[in-house]
Amino acid sequence: MIPVKKSALSYAKEYLFITIGIELYVLGWVIFLIPNNLIGGGVTGLASIIQYATSGKIMAGTTYFFVNLLLLIAALFTLGKNFGGKTVYAIILASITLNIGQDLIPKEICQMLAVDNGKLLSTIIGGGLSGIGIGMTMSNGGSTGGTDIVALIINKYRNVSPGRMLLFIDAMVILSSLFVPSYTESGEIMPWTEKIITIVYAFILIMVNSSVLDLYLSGSKQSVQLFIFSKKYDEIADAITNDFRRGCTVMSGTGWYTKSDVHVVVVLTRKADLNMLLKYVNLVDPDAFISVASVTGVYGKGFETFKFNKKKTQ
Repeated sequence: MIPVKKSALSYAKEYLFITIGIELYVLGWVIFLIPNNLIGGGVTGLASIIQYATSGKIMAGTTYFFVNLLLLIAALFTLGKNFGGKTVYAIILASITLNIGQDLIPKEICQMLAVDNGKLLSTIIGGGLSGIGIGMTMSNGGSTGGTDIVALIINKYRNVSPGRMLLFIDAMVILSSLFVPSYTESGEIMPWTEKIITIVYAFILIMVNSSVLDLYLSGSKQSVQLFIFSKKYDEIADAITNDFRRGCTVMSGTGWYTKSDVHVVVVLTRKADLNMLLKYVNLVDPDAFISVASVTGVYGKGFETFKFNKKKTQ
């Protein structure tokens, strides 16, 4: 039997995608949002509010790091050590790049790409980039920290989408900016009317962010159903059970064209694991006939779980 195990390359791939996700998230803020004095939700939104209120003396990355330390402690107890390790890496990377990115990226680039194109377009692009970054990080077992951690903790026990939970929390952060003075890069205090407009853009931002996040996560969690017709069905079924740690069903039938007995292996797996499974089947039996179909709403061990509010019984 050919062993199929998660190699060091798989772990390296996860951290690579987490790194890419974090950089997309940071670029959305550093290039498109912060130069326009835009705010958002979560810890990053809170960090941006503090940066504007202190005229840049307290950088967004600094606030982001220290606030996340408190939230990370809660995540370690509820989401596991593996999640915590990847999230620590993501938080440190995001904290550093949020600070140095504002110094490394030339002001001319921010002016050309963001400021000159207006706040609305910058809000849409920045929200899209940050949403993809969060989704890419979450789907590989990590988090960009902050309210993402809160959303994942709640999602673990309740059937509420992370994007919808982030939407609620972010709204609270955005409204709090009304009570904090904001200064532009030139040192001028932001007028009250402009703050109201900024809040409108902020709500557009979190809508774009949460929508992109849910779209990304729903795609990464998609499952597939395989019907595998092979004379080596027993070897393939054993590999799926023992090496892939997936359940499967072997059904008996009759090939009506050949009038001979056949066995069909039926298996449900994540779309992300499909290529590995197909490669293995091809190694065992290059002549295997395989049908692959996308499915939704797969519940049970190894997939989604039913999450309901438990009613107290008298």
